This record gives sequence, structure tokens and C-alpha cells, in this order.
Amino acid sequence: MAASDWATKDFYKVLGVKKDASQDEIKKSYRKLARDNHPDSNPGNKAAEERFKEVSEAYAVLSSKDKRKEYDEQRTLFGQFRGGNAGYRPPGGPGQPDFDVSDLFGGLFGGRGRGRQRQPQPRKGDDLETEATITFEQAVEGATLPLRMTSDEPCGNCHGTGARPGTVPKVCGKCEGSGMQTGAAGGLFAMTEPCDQCRGRGLIVEHPCDVCRGSGRAPSSRTLNVRVPAGVKDGQRIRLKGKGGKGDAGGPAGDLFLVVHVEPHQLFGRKGDHLTITVPVAFDEAALGAQIQVPTLDGPPVRIKIPAGTPNGRTFRATGKGGLKKAGGHGDLLVTVEVQVPTDLTDEARAAIETLRELRGATSPRDGLFEAVTT
Repeated sequence: MAASDWATKDFYKVLGVKKDASQDEIKKSYRKLARDNHPDSNPGNKAAEERFKEVSEAYAVLSSKDKRKEYDEQRTLFGQFRGGNAGYRPPGGPGQPDFDVSDLFGGLFGGRGRGRQRQPQPRKGDDLETEATITFEQAVEGATLPLRMTSDEPCGNCHGTGARPGTVPKVCGKCEGSGMQTGAAGGLFAMTEPCDQCRGRGLIVEHPCDVCRGSGRAPSSRTLNVRVPAGVKDGQRIRLKGKGGKGDAGGPAGDLFLVVHVEPHQLFGRKGDHLTITVPVAFDEAALGAQIQVPTLDGPPVRIKIPAGTPNGRTFRATGKGGLKKAGGHGDLLVTVEVQVPTDLTDEARAAIETLRELRGATSPRDGLFEAVTT
């Protein structure tokens, strides 16, 4: 059947629904009609069998949001040409072929009956994923990374058709270019699935491209310069829109997902926008107080005042010496002190500590610790 004949079919009328019917209404009507006209329920009834095929055909289009939209648009356009434009010729003067309304529907119905080329439908490119390892400094400050990407993209030799240059694919004879086939699934319903002859492409390649072997896809390598934002975390997955595989037939490119691994730093750690560092202090510095110098990640060291009697594990804050914030400015540097207990004492040092013990007397830091247990 020619494409123009398909265009004159009213699938809404076939299913007995209005043009603005919801998907639920379309499905409900289809189920009833399919049940009433199913060959299993009407053995030997050719009229019921034909009616069942019409209903299945209509449902295959109207049940798909994209196909229904294109069908409505093409029906409207077909109606305009029927309303007084018969015999229309495209501009270009004498000798041009008559306008054929079936050209309007080749993309939707696969050029049925005329052997026309089925125009490939735009398809979004593949989403890709890759990994990159960056330094601690790059994670804190941000960095631009060159990424070498290899992916399957439309073949440059055949431009994605799969056919050897100078040849063109032919419309699949089984699905007539639609890429789908409908058959009885048993019970009350029909099933629409990708055509098993063309594998859903709607086209048959008789002379495959020497590069892609008829697939229309070929390996491609390229280098991307990707900006990793400041503050990225180890294991974070970053989405780069439109940086994935190229689309087919003018379709948009897919997305690239970058998984970032951050190398640990020998001195610094991170806590949100803040950097952390643990620095050792001597026992006498903690007991008597001191001024110490602490390194920063990308600048000169800062001075931290340690008050007398500072306990092990206390944290001090150096304002503005941390990582970059998303809103601008820098976080802080959090400095945690670790009191060092001397292990290799000279005779003089040992004597001094023994004197300290004598001066402490009978008091103990554990005084009162067990009172709650014994009472």
C-alpha cells in the first residue's frame, strides 16, 4: 500500500476514539476491539481477522507518543494538500517531476510500495563514561584535563548509512521500512517488536561499507579538554552534557560522565571547603605554650599560637587558608595538635620529669573518674 493510502487512514476512527483521547482511553478501546476480533475468538472469520489487523496497526502508532505526534502532523499536512493543491509541482520550472505526497510520509511509514529510501531518524549519541586521576592540589583548586576518548560514532566513510560509498541501503521488505513487526502474541493481544530481518533499522544493506562492515558505526578517537571544578571529591561523577558520542542523522550528542579519583596528600586532608592538617607539638610546648609555624597548601606558612595547657587533639583555625569555595573565597585551615611524648630521654631530661612528678604530689588526672562506678 502506498504511503498516501496510509496517510488517508484515520487511526482514531479505527479505534473509535477522539483525536484528543488519552493513552488510557486508546488502550482500553484497543483491548476491547482486539478481544472482540481476535482470530482465536473468530475462527474462519476473515472480516474479523482483517479488523484485528487494522486495530493492531492503529494501536501500534497511537500507543507511541512520538509516532502519534508525527502521525498527527503528517495527517494535517496531507489534509492541506488535499484541499485544493492537487497537481502541485515543486518550484524549478518545466521538467520537474510531479509532487508525490508519499514523500511526506516516507519517514513515518518507510516509503511503502515505492521502494523509496527510508530517511534515517535522528538518534541521540551514546552516553560515555571515563575516569581520571588528579592530584590533591588539582582537586582543591580545580584543573583542566586533556582526556583521550575512544568511542563508536557514525562511520566517516559511509556517513553512518552502513552502505559502501556509491550505494544506498534498501527498504526492508519485511517491515516495509518501519523497523517494527506486529504478530499475534497469543491470548487477546498483538505484540509489536523490532523487525528480525533488519534488526529495527528499517533498512537492508546489500553492499556493506568496508570500514564499518555495514553497522554504520566505527571507532573514533578524540581529545577533550575538560574543566574539573574546584572542590571535586574522590569518586565524584561529573556529567558533561553533549560531550559524549556523536548522534546519528543530526541527533544530539550524548553526555560524558567523568569519574574523578583524587590522590591523597601526605600532609593535608579535606573537610568540605576546609583543609585539615595534624602537626606534632612537644610536651613542653603544650604545657607552657608556644608559637609554631604550620605549612599551607599553596602559600607561605602561618603562625599558630598554642596556649599553655593545650591538650592533645585540640584544633585551631587559620582563617582563609583552606580550599576554594564555590561561592568565592577560601575555606579555613584546621590545625589539630598532636602532643608528642618523649621516648628517648637523656639523664637530665629524665631527672627533670621526675622532679615534675614529685611536684605534682598525690594528685592524679584520674581523680574522681571511678566515683560514678563505685557509688
